[in-house]
Formats: sequence, structure tokens, C-alpha cells
Amino acid sequence: MLASLTGRERGLLAGVGALSAITAALEYSGAGDVAVFVVSAGALAGLAWVVSFATEAVGERFGPALTGVLQTTLGNLPELFVVLFALSAGELVVAQYSVLGSIFANALLVLGVVLVTGARKGGGVMRFQRRLPNDTATLLMMAIFIIVLLGLSANAGDRASRHQVAISAIGAVILLGVYAVWLLSYLRLGAEERAPTEARARVPLPLAIGLLTASGVAAALVSDWFIGALDTAVETLGISKEFTGLVIVAIAGNAVENVVGITLAAKGQNDFAISVVKNSVAQIAVFLFPALVLISLLFETRLTFVVPAVYIGALFLTAIAIWQVTGDGEAAEFEGYALIGLYVILAILTFYE
Repeated sequence: MLASLTGRERGLLAGVGALSAITAALEYSGAGDVAVFVVSAGALAGLAWVVSFATEAVGERFGPALTGVLQTTLGNLPELFVVLFALSAGELVVAQYSVLGSIFANALLVLGVVLVTGARKGGGVMRFQRRLPNDTATLLMMAIFIIVLLGLSANAGDRASRHQVAISAIGAVILLGVYAVWLLSYLRLGAEERAPTEARARVPLPLAIGLLTASGVAAALVSDWFIGALDTAVETLGISKEFTGLVIVAIAGNAVENVVGITLAAKGQNDFAISVVKNSVAQIAVFLFPALVLISLLFETRLTFVVPAVYIGALFLTAIAIWQVTGDGEAAEFEGYALIGLYVILAILTFYE
């Protein structure tokens, strides 16, 4: 079955396998935590690419809507495991900032690079369907509404602030319900708009499923090693846990959107590229974040929607920015650079926090 892959694809798969094996060797040989931390971060990014590749192979049998949802759902596996292991280890800061960082990385950095790439391909302007960008802004605003209310309550120290866990859990259930309703309508519309095709899938389905399974298991192991090396590594490297979660974990865990979105935009497949990135933003905000809030009830360390005030403002302005840039169904090259610039400013602020 591997014969159906190109030489480059086989080489990349071999490289990711080797990187994961090196991480395992470093972990079990007693090597320094810094080495494990750095190599495992690279392995997480590589495993995210494998998930992306396998999901796209499965998605060749379906349209852009379902494929975009599959890629974002399965592509978030590495990050999901990182957050779960962080919560189990009591690393609430890393868990919280990893989720926030994923929203910012996809909504600003990845989307910005995709828009720049697509605009260059399209002669200065990238054009795409308007519904998904507007839907994403609405869903993101819903999540921000809960985050703002809990943040204001916590700062005021009112009676509701003593029930942050309960309010977060109820809000999580509501967000998941709204996301389910939106997802069903989005997939139904995508199925209706999908044009019939006679093209045959290039990668066999058993191979794609096997790669998904193997990369999912490997992502769980590497995430565990990554969190285990975290404390010593960040102290040695002189970086904060906030910066580690918001920037390093977010970029490594969202390599799927980095690779797939940019590649699709370079090919001129604008709707598909936007689908991958925007689905990821919506899913992290109103599916992954709420799901992790509920799952954290099983741990001693509870994840809630209470975040520092500066990131409440950043989330709100991010939602406004992506709606302003993409809500009309087109974006110029400079608008992509503007989103990238916003992310760089936020990353610098976090570095100095």
C-alpha cells in the first residue's frame, strides 16, 4: 500500500517515525529534560502532519465541508493529549494557555499566512464563500461571552465568582449543544453543494486509517513525555509556562492547519483552505475548550473559562478582526499580514508576562 505514496510522502512519514523513536529513546535513556522537551515538540508537529495527511486521504472520498471538519477534529489530537496530561499533572497554566494559544494561532497566525498565500495566488485578493467566516465569528463570540462574564465576575469578587466551576460546566454544555446544531446544518449544506466526482482516491482507505490510528497513539505517548519534561525545560531555557502554552504548544499542536491550509491556498483551493482553518477556530472555541472543561471535572485540577483580563480583550479583538477581514468573502494580502502582526504582538506580550 505504501507504493501509492510519493517518495516525498514516504520520506516525511519515515522522518516523523524516526523523530518519535528518538523522543522515546531520550525519554527512556534518562537524557536531559531539555532534549526531551525540544525533540518531543518537533515530534508533535510531525505527528500532526501525519494526522493531516491521513485525514485528507480519507476526505478525498467526501467534499470540502466534511473533510475540513475531519481534519480539524483529528488534527487536534496532539493538543488534546497535551492538555489532558497537563491537567493530570496539575499544570493548569499550560493547559489553559495551550487552548487559548490554539485559538490565537489559528485565527491570527495560520489564517494570516493562508490569506497572504491565497492572495498572491489570486493576484492580490483571495476570494471564498462568506458563510463559514461569519459562522466562525458568531461561534467565537459565544465562547467569549462566557469568558467575559466569568472574568468580570472573578475580578469583582461577587457571589457568582465562588461558583466558577459550576458555571463553566453549564456554559460548556450549552456551547457544545450550539456547536452540534451548527455542525449538522453546515455538513448538510456542504453535502448539498458538493459536486459529484468520478475521481478515485489516491491513498487506500486501510492505509489512511492505519496511519490515523498509529499517529493518534504516538501523539498520546509523546504528549506525556512532553509534559513530563516541561518544568525543568522551561526553567533551563528561561521561558515561562504561559509562553510555552500560548506559543510553543499551540504552534506544534496546530501544525495540521499550518501545513494543510497553506498548501491548499497555494493550489488555489480557497474554500477548502478557509474551511480547514476556520473550522479549527470554531471547534477549539466551542467544542475542544468546553469538552476539556467537562473532562477536567474528573481531575483534581479543574479547567474553567476564567482567563486573565488581557486575554479576554485579546479574544474579543481577535473575533472582531477575523470578522472584519474575512466576513465579506475576500481578503487582500495586507490583511493577512495584519493578522500575522497581531499574533506576533500577542506572543511578545506573553513572553514578557
